[in-house]
Amino acid sequence: MREPVNRTILLLDIERFSRRDDVVQAVLRRTLNKIVDETLEAAGVEATQQYREDRGDGLIVLLSGDVAKTVLLRTLVTTTPELLHEHNLLASDSAQMRLRIVLAVGEVAHDPHAGTTGGLVGHDLNQACRLLDADVLRSALAARRDEHCVLAVSAPVYEGVVRHGHRGVRPELFRQADVTVKDGTLPAWIHQGATSSDRAPSVRVTTPAPEPDSVTAHSSAPAGTPTPAQASEPAEAHAPAPAAGRTAAPAPAPAPPERSAPAVFHFHGAPVIHGSFVGGDQHGVSGGQVTGDVVLGGTRTEDGTTDGSRR
Repeated sequence: MREPVNRTILLLDIERFSRRDDVVQAVLRRTLNKIVDETLEAAGVEATQQYREDRGDGLIVLLSGDVAKTVLLRTLVTTTPELLHEHNLLASDSAQMRLRIVLAVGEVAHDPHAGTTGGLVGHDLNQACRLLDADVLRSALAARRDEHCVLAVSAPVYEGVVRHGHRGVRPELFRQADVTVKDGTLPAWIHQGATSSDRAPSVRVTTPAPEPDSVTAHSSAPAGTPTPAQASEPAEAHAPAPAAGRTAAPAPAPAPPERSAPAVFHFHGAPVIHGSFVGGDQHGVSGGQVTGDVVLGGTRTEDGTTDGSRR
């Protein structure tokens, strides 16, 4: 057996994996490896800084000590959920994938044997696996139907990284949970996710009404002139309340809008239009064409002519 060395332990497990058929399980396994590839790449982890072990419905990933846990933790709470969201957005109902994730640290040894794979040994790794399989973590994921994963960190990760509030790592979003294991109680901290009620309450921003222009407000308007706000209110808002015991009279119906009158010409007397005689007062509406002499307001003489004005 090789000497144990300190490793960052990343564990991932697919929810309800055994309930899928073989074809879907194969798709989910390929998708999980792709998501882990992109997560570690986003965290700046090189291929030489990691060791992976296939667990069927999940993965064990060991990272070397020179990988920054702060960067890895930020990636797990941002990039990984987005990658899962992209997969689930396009996948069928049977191929939806949600993950339980654990981030821990500890001493791990490698004890390989010829003809076999694997061979990881270490108490800290065993405790991390128990945390991954704990009912409290399963229940947390089951309760978040609109999220794609749940993340828990071990006590050393919380004490060494989370509680210090590094950039992108918010300690108030982690809730402590005690996990009962075979040899006692294992402390852990569960990230509350994107829809956590522990987040700071949202603030509703209200745009205040614009203040009146100082020039307009102090202008020499006559007393009793309604302000713009009063002018926009209905007339009923300013009407006096009816006396007690009386019934308020119905408001008068609004007057119909005025219409512009058509053009009207008034003829008085006995005007002659192009040789024709028009007797009495006449009202003519514009239209048509009048040619020749038009005499308005005159009287007819004995010789057949008029003594009125000629137009």
